Amino acid sequence: MSKSTDPHRAAVRQVVVEHDQAGQRIDNFLLRCLKGVPRSYVYRILRSGEVRVNKGRVKPAYRLAADDRIRIPPVRTGGRAPVAAPSTLCDRLEASILLEDDDLIALDKPSGLAVHGGSGVDYGVIEILRQARPHAPLLELVHRLDRGTSGCLLLAKSRSMLNALHRLLHDDGIDKHYLALVQGSWAGGERRVTAALERLPGHSRVTTDAHGKLAASLFTPVARFGNSSLMDVAALSGRTHQLRVHAAHVGQPIAGDDRYGDHGFNREMRARGLRRLFLHASRLEFRIPGSGQRYGIEAPLEARLQQVLENLELSSAVAREL
Repeated sequence: MSKSTDPHRAAVRQVVVEHDQAGQRIDNFLLRCLKGVPRSYVYRILRSGEVRVNKGRVKPAYRLAADDRIRIPPVRTGGRAPVAAPSTLCDRLEASILLEDDDLIALDKPSGLAVHGGSGVDYGVIEILRQARPHAPLLELVHRLDRGTSGCLLLAKSRSMLNALHRLLHDDGIDKHYLALVQGSWAGGERRVTAALERLPGHSRVTTDAHGKLAASLFTPVARFGNSSLMDVAALSGRTHQLRVHAAHVGQPIAGDDRYGDHGFNREMRARGLRRLFLHASRLEFRIPGSGQRYGIEAPLEARLQQVLENLELSSAVAREL
């Protein structure tokens, strides 16, 4: 892997990137290299310039090239041992796999499970699957879903597939569709929301800001239930909390959203049986350049969300009869 492989060594390390490691982001490389170190600390040493690539500072999104020389500052990683996930959780994730081939895994991520550990979370999807598959040569997240969001999540099993999917994501080559229950009766049909987004300094909260990063979402109504609407939402870009912020921006926040939502509406939806964020990554479609292989992956709504919709439909039917 490198010329220095002792993860407990409290000294400067010089690491040379090998050809099979090229293409991955520097932050992901360091998180794997510095197991046991908090994610916040890894990003801190990156942003402060303590980590250098070819003697220069790089941003967390920098993609490594073969023969890059990485300077890693003294970091002790021999702290608390990683916490193993329960075997029942490993089995649950294995059972949630929607598609698997030699190069990728598509699974239906459960709501409430983070995609990776850190910030007080002992383990996430990636750590659990690596634990369940200790001999897998490579297993990497292709993209992320919020902890409360369920549905289609891609993981790469080969470096070539990881690089290909990252290029597709960068070029908007993956069609990503979500199902979201929003507050209020949606007026009209399809609507494109293009509010730019900015993360608040020192917070995990995102807000709309004209000087932020461009973001676009396409909302299309699927069903209306009086004071709520089921929407198909196409994520035309991939910003943090994008769909949640865009829904709130147009005055129709997503049900169960405790950060950007409406507390009164959330209480009403809890009375209808909703115990989570009603946001589900329902469908992914893409074609791999070169091979031309096409993928169409769908994750059905979990039974609890389907029951919420049935409860709303019943209430709407009763209201129409009155």
